[in-house]
Amino acid sequence: MPTTLYDKIWNDHLVDQQEDGTALLFVDRHLVHEVTSPQAFEGLRNSNRKVRRPNLTLAVADHNVPTTDRTKGIADEESKIQVETLEANCKEFGVQLF
Repeated sequence: MPTTLYDKIWNDHLVDQQEDGTALLFVDRHLVHEVTSPQAFEGLRNSNRKVRRPNLTLAVADHNVPTTDRTKGIADEESKIQVETLEANCKEFGVQLF
């Protein structure tokens, strides 16, 4: 029986599946953004850990950047702080920011 693209990707990343259906997957790329990543970086910092595979982690500011005239920067102060925090965390942890 043919398998879907989804099934092929799932099967290629499946590490273990328990009888109750719980699955452990290997994730080979991590995508982070400016809204929820501060908590993750702070957790790493608090536990004195590094990003395990920074070369497989990609960061992008996508929620708080202007969609029109970007020459004025980010007007909303909270949004600006979130993007600046992402930049600082990426620099500290060696994660490539796009």
